[in-house]
Amino acid sequence: MLVIVRLSLLLLLLSVPYGAAIAAAVFDTAAKAAILIDFRSGQVLFAKNPDEPRPPASMSKLMTAYLVFERLKEGSLRLEDELPVSEKAWRTGGSRTFVQVGTRVKVIDLLRGMIVQSGNDASVVLAEALAGSERAFAKLMNEKAVELGLTNSNFVNATGLPDPEHYMSVRDLALVARRIIGEFPEYFPFYSEREFTYNKIRQFNRNPLLRKKVPGVDGMKTGYTKEAGFGLVATAERDGRRLILVVAGLESARDRAIEAERLLEFGFREFREYRLFEAGTPVVEADVWLGEAAKVALVSRELVAVTLSRQARQSLEVKVRYENPVPAPIAAGQQLGELVVTAPEIEPLTVPLVAGAEVAKAGIWGRITGALGYLVGGAS
Repeated sequence: MLVIVRLSLLLLLLSVPYGAAIAAAVFDTAAKAAILIDFRSGQVLFAKNPDEPRPPASMSKLMTAYLVFERLKEGSLRLEDELPVSEKAWRTGGSRTFVQVGTRVKVIDLLRGMIVQSGNDASVVLAEALAGSERAFAKLMNEKAVELGLTNSNFVNATGLPDPEHYMSVRDLALVARRIIGEFPEYFPFYSEREFTYNKIRQFNRNPLLRKKVPGVDGMKTGYTKEAGFGLVATAERDGRRLILVVAGLESARDRAIEAERLLEFGFREFREYRLFEAGTPVVEADVWLGEAAKVALVSRELVAVTLSRQARQSLEVKVRYENPVPAPIAAGQQLGELVVTAPEIEPLTVPLVAGAEVAKAGIWGRITGALGYLVGGAS
């Protein structure tokens, strides 16, 4: 039968530091669009026009980098590979790494040029090498956007240079940033480099929060065109918590720096991460039908945590749904139920619960006594 158990929040939260601040009832920003999310859970902590398609400028180079990182991870591309510089790449305007036409440049230098210097020329070299042309690469970007679940993005180039058909929402930018950090930790450190010298030309990272040394900031990407205004994708980690921020449509580089720092501080100050269950920790125990063990623990494969304001924490509810009893045999890791977490500020979080151990089917005598015991005593 289906069992639904409401877990005691008092016991779950006793070991969690008590937040000193109350989340602001109203918080706004001068950015035309913005979003602040928790990296671990993906929860949205603040949003302003999050799904509005906007010109992303060079922030869309996050998607360009994502496709390159995929090739590196699968082994079809290496950091030491040298790629040819076409005349088209060499002539591409805007921010540049100053690669020279007719030469060959290592992938690692092209990546650093694209990420640190925001080089449009380096971006085109990478796009042409991976897809044959920048137009073909944009098609790959759009296919990947569908795969990643980006709902308000469309790409026509690898650089973010202005085009009415090239756009992203701040939510989509945050999703790509989260995927890069989670899937490619070996390449993420490129985003924290403060400067890069290529062809004897030294250029500095345009990320203002890196330059200001805002605590915990370690990436990611700026963007600016007249059409887009000033934008920034930023991420910071403090005390084991990572937040991702996107701001767009600001009127000056100064406004971009101020608003981005304000939003990050708001997120770290007004919200706390509440860890409910560590990976592998028993959540509940289910009865086993005709097994060698009478019970099996239901556990989560990963840490279960939510990020909430102090006010929302008071209404946090945690429920477990599972069928009881569970018939043997049971394989370790077999999904047996789910944990559902609800609170005012978040969408319901559903976490699969799996068997914490293998339970073999009982022998003949065990099955007989187990069945009799269950018929007499019932399930716990």
